[in-house]
Amino acid sequence: MDASIIRKYVLQNAIRFAGKASPGAIIGKLIAEQPEFRQKLKDISLEIQRVVAEVNRLDIAEQHAELQKLAPELLEKKAQEKHALPELRNSQSVRMRFEPSPSGALHVGHAYVLGLNHLYCQRYHGALILRIADTNPENIYPEAYALIEEDARWLSSNHIAEVHYQSDRMETYYLYMDKLLHLNQVYVCTCDVEEFRRLIQHQTACPCRDLPPAEQKARWQMMFTYYQQGGAVARLKTDIHHKNPAMRDFPLFRINEEPHCRKNRQYRVWPLMNMAVAVDDIEMGITHIIRAKDHADNAKRQQYLYNYLGKPFPETLFVGRINFVDMPVSATQISKGIREKQYSGWDDIRLPSLAALRRRGFHPDAFLKYAEDVGVSLTDKTVTKDEFFTTINAFNKQVIDPHAHRYFFVWNPHEIKIDGASPLQPELDLHPDTRKGGRRFETHDRFLIAKPDFDALQEGKLYRLMECLNFVKEGKKFRFHSADYAAYKQEGAAIIHWLPKSRELVPVNVLMPDGERYTGFGESALRSLKKGAVVQLERFGFCRLDEKHPQKLVFWYAHR
Repeated sequence: MDASIIRKYVLQNAIRFAGKASPGAIIGKLIAEQPEFRQKLKDISLEIQRVVAEVNRLDIAEQHAELQKLAPELLEKKAQEKHALPELRNSQSVRMRFEPSPSGALHVGHAYVLGLNHLYCQRYHGALILRIADTNPENIYPEAYALIEEDARWLSSNHIAEVHYQSDRMETYYLYMDKLLHLNQVYVCTCDVEEFRRLIQHQTACPCRDLPPAEQKARWQMMFTYYQQGGAVARLKTDIHHKNPAMRDFPLFRINEEPHCRKNRQYRVWPLMNMAVAVDDIEMGITHIIRAKDHADNAKRQQYLYNYLGKPFPETLFVGRINFVDMPVSATQISKGIREKQYSGWDDIRLPSLAALRRRGFHPDAFLKYAEDVGVSLTDKTVTKDEFFTTINAFNKQVIDPHAHRYFFVWNPHEIKIDGASPLQPELDLHPDTRKGGRRFETHDRFLIAKPDFDALQEGKLYRLMECLNFVKEGKKFRFHSADYAAYKQEGAAIIHWLPKSRELVPVNVLMPDGERYTGFGESALRSLKKGAVVQLERFGFCRLDEKHPQKLVFWYAHR
């Protein structure tokens, strides 16, 4: 059996899937090339598993380099489909807005819509406005104001042109209500809710609709002083015979006496979403809007207001919903988890919030690539946690890999003594593309390797400590073989990352996305890193330095 045939397909599969080969994907290719392998499936399967284990321990750059020598034709790059966003109409002066509710921090779902808005504003040199929809006093998480602005500025590389809180704009909403009263296009309804619903279902106007304008204005003033919560709502006059009952005389204002976290009890008459959104879009000169398609009816409702006020309606793009499975994106659930100490905060590493992912070392451009990849599509999508992170990890790796310095980290370390090893002073590169060194070691005969690597060592097999030396396991001992690079390549030795046993090593903790911790030692050069640095801990993954202490460094894990 030619082992190189198996190895080349394992390498190709690993490169295609972010450095991790899968045994099941290899057999079909082997049989297609060598049909006689069908007679040896059991032996071949065992060999594939062995080669996959070896290849998966390699850095992806090493996988690429080996396949380049072994079978360069398998590295032929196919033109990647470009998911270009559709052009905007009337794009001479673009102003767009992103309007989250302050019920919690932004998460991966918000990143998609915010990313689309930012990409369009970038393309057309437009202005992106962050508008926080806080006119529902009962559904506000006070810390969310600062969290949302921080997340939005991070994702847009600080290209937020304006920030507005709707609770600061109450007088403007009242002014527009006065305009609509003057146009006789609104009325104040005091009907019982169930009675109004019965009438509207039968395409019948309620008794309040046709009261004289003077009476409507008086009722409007009484919403501020006389009517109780639930006793009156202001409604827009629409088509009472509209085929969609939800479009008939929908409400614009309600009374809510709950204290507001910013305004306390300064206001008791609050605009509902369609009123606040339409007024703000008009006042702020919004030209283009990206909406979830389940807001199509709201767009039609808001168009009534534009028409009554004689304003041109913005260009609108609708997108489908992304339903994330196995990920807690509900602000209500997360808030509850924080209150009950299940999570440490909105940046808990187990959460899919932008705060947590930023802290792990994700770059905003990864989310912009994701938004562009999904595109402006009306199709609803169900995305599992694994599917999402497979995609976003790949995008993030494209962004950070060229700049992330490499360092050794040995977790769950196990000491080995290599008999016959002479003192060496290997110098390793900070990055495989720079070839400029920068990482100096002094080695003797004692090394630390990760326990999983130790447990995988086989009798009589040649191994290489990366960029250092080759050794062979003999019984319970380890014998120096050579320091020759060619020797290990010739025999196909597995590569192991390592550290010299030394007092200069740095204790390292790595916090994983599931909340578990890996502990071990890192090379001394890690001490020079600044907090926030994103690096690749070789054979482990990309990590961000989150805490620096005199006695240890704490990293947060991003991905392989």
